[in-house]
Amino acid sequence: MRIFVTGASGFIGSAVVPELLGAGHQVLGLARSEASAKALVDAGAEVHRGQLDDLESLRVGAAKADGVIHLAFIHDFANFEASLKAEFAAVQALGDALVGTEKPFAIASGLLGVAPGRLAVETDAAPTEWPRGRSETILKELAAKGVRTSAIRLAPTVHGSGDHGFVHMLIETARAKGAAAYIGEGANRWPAVHRKDAARLFRLALERGPAGSTFHAAAEEGVTAKEIATAIGAGLGLPVVGKTPAEAMDHFGGFMGWAFGMDAPTSSAATRKQLGWAPSEPMLLEDVKAHYFR
Repeated sequence: MRIFVTGASGFIGSAVVPELLGAGHQVLGLARSEASAKALVDAGAEVHRGQLDDLESLRVGAAKADGVIHLAFIHDFANFEASLKAEFAAVQALGDALVGTEKPFAIASGLLGVAPGRLAVETDAAPTEWPRGRSETILKELAAKGVRTSAIRLAPTVHGSGDHGFVHMLIETARAKGAAAYIGEGANRWPAVHRKDAARLFRLALERGPAGSTFHAAAEEGVTAKEIATAIGAGLGLPVVGKTPAEAMDHFGGFMGWAFGMDAPTSSAATRKQLGWAPSEPMLLEDVKAHYFR
């Protein structure tokens, strides 16, 4: 298949592209800059010029392809509402280009907030007040219109080489504050997945996922916040401390103080069974110890 990939040169996209090519697919990657275009060409992909808020370029790219993987997101947290508006419009535009074709359309969704405090499973509906919930609602509507949709709910800790996500942010906060911290007793759990295992799941969903599917990209059901903080403290040679919820807001900042305190254990049992997904890359704590402090 010829697959149109948005976010193709990003952290996860740069693992998805070789995964697709290695399985015999062709890749048409969205690129808004010369650097992104060069990275795609060097990886063996074709280039489609455009950007996430150029809806016509998205429709054209999708129409040229046999399937779509949507990974791009405008990470402007100072103007988050605008980023969300662009995301919803992009999902709709890409999907509309595939209506009636039965072509596959897989998007990156998220696990944090799906079922706080209990084990999340693939049949759990995304909360409608949760940003990703709107994207998943759009997918359900598209599935009823002849698009083979899949929502890939990514663990909050997608780790691996080049990570600038949550783990990187926690490490930089520890450096700045002089201590690696957790909240309360640190017993709350975060699921985790290596970027290459996540990339394999996107490919499998594209190849095999039925319309309206939801899959969980969680190689580990839940690593405790205290375990993560302890690994960071050991890597930086810093003390590991517990913070009250109020203290966490000052230590981590508002968003991270909220997010790192969430309990989000997640099952991927149904995903593994349905798609034959078998994570094989290093687990989070092993990866952090080996690669995050060089």
